[in-house]
Amino acid sequence: MRRSPSELCRARMNFIKRNLDYVWPALGFLAVLVSFWLLYREFHGQQLGPQLFAAFRAIPLTHYALAVLATLLAYAALAYYDRIALLHLGVTGISWRFIAACSFTTYALSHNIGASVVSGALVRYRGYTSKGLSTPQIAVLVAVCSLTFLLGAVFLGGLVLVLRPHVLVQLNELLPAFLTHASTARIIGGACLAAVALYCIGSVLRLPSFSVSGVKIAYPRWDIVLRQMIAAPAEIIGAAGIIYFALPEAGNPGFLVVLAVFIFSFSAALASNAPGGLGVFELIFLKSMPGAPQDSVLAALLLFRLFYLLLPLGLAIFVVLDFEKRRLAEAIKHHHKLAEEESTVRARTRAHSE
Repeated sequence: MRRSPSELCRARMNFIKRNLDYVWPALGFLAVLVSFWLLYREFHGQQLGPQLFAAFRAIPLTHYALAVLATLLAYAALAYYDRIALLHLGVTGISWRFIAACSFTTYALSHNIGASVVSGALVRYRGYTSKGLSTPQIAVLVAVCSLTFLLGAVFLGGLVLVLRPHVLVQLNELLPAFLTHASTARIIGGACLAAVALYCIGSVLRLPSFSVSGVKIAYPRWDIVLRQMIAAPAEIIGAAGIIYFALPEAGNPGFLVVLAVFIFSFSAALASNAPGGLGVFELIFLKSMPGAPQDSVLAALLLFRLFYLLLPLGLAIFVVLDFEKRRLAEAIKHHHKLAEEESTVRARTRAHSE
């Protein structure tokens, strides 16, 4: 039996979609392997152990404390991402404590697992459905959180390129020469700031919604946009601050350069779908800091992984276990209640029949 062209088209799309489910994870792990090979080639023949320990010991205790504060700032801002998205949806009945726990767990797991949009959506779905949110609402929540991060990255990236157009020179080994030129960098930065400005203007003027590939896109309210423009830069500045405070004074290019390199390397790590951006993030950062001692940069990156990724992951596991334990207890309690009600109904039925 011959299938119609529309059926053939749907079959092809389903085939592509099924295979993409395998392609993206494969590309992520390939990115990890390639990055590890390049890192091995970069440090081959060097005795990293003693150098790394020396680099960690050289970080002052006050800088460790500042790195901890920067981590707390980053995760507080990430919790605000979820709060902003819920306000956009008109949902106000969920406590800050639950939002913070759900956001923390989401980002701690998704940052380490990779494919953050997908893994983050799964964690949020499990959490927010327990509070009565529907699947479409959770999809919008995930989209708003992703948009918030994108706004922050574009805004801060554009601002750095306008203020310090020579910052892209740090990426000479990774980008074409014409992109690292100061005039080109200033143009890119201006375009980034203009894009953010258009988004803000569209919200202030309440411009009508538009469609892209059949998807309806509406401008959020101005109060939502204002919150996005506070939360996203705070999160990115906090995360970049962990690395900045861990870098030594000698060869430290300054916070704006560290911020620019962080935005580029972290965005590339997210795009790679590599679990935790492992290898990808480190490779780009090391290549972008040729003037700083490489062992000190690597120590700063390991400290970033510890504070921003690994410790939150360990805490998130306990949060998930506690949540699932409580959900199980609620399910057992509900089951017992239903059993008691059924037993009561049966007893009354027998009493009436007698």
